[in-house]
Amino acid sequence: MTAEFVIDFGRRAMEVILLLSLPMLLVGLAIGLLVSIFQATTQIQEMTLQFIPKIICISLVLVIAGPWLLDQLVEYTEQILLGFPTWVRSAAGLVVSGLDPADL
Repeated sequence: MTAEFVIDFGRRAMEVILLLSLPMLLVGLAIGLLVSIFQATTQIQEMTLQFIPKIICISLVLVIAGPWLLDQLVEYTEQILLGFPTWVRSAAGLVVSGLDPADL
């Protein structure tokens, strides 16, 4: 395993994490901003007013985008599990030396 591989693996993991969390974070940010503007204009300073709309909207996003999010997560997991034997052989030096693990 090279440093390049580890960095690429970590970068791809961070990309998947951001991709999966971004829809909920953006909706939470937008709803929080709208509720804050509403609170500022009406001068209603109730702290719990932000939580209910955020919970409802984020739940809706999870229901709507859930299949796509799950598909992305399953695809990434499949890539990891299918690539794992190759990575282990590569780290053990079997692929580089031309040895077939089945011969061992």
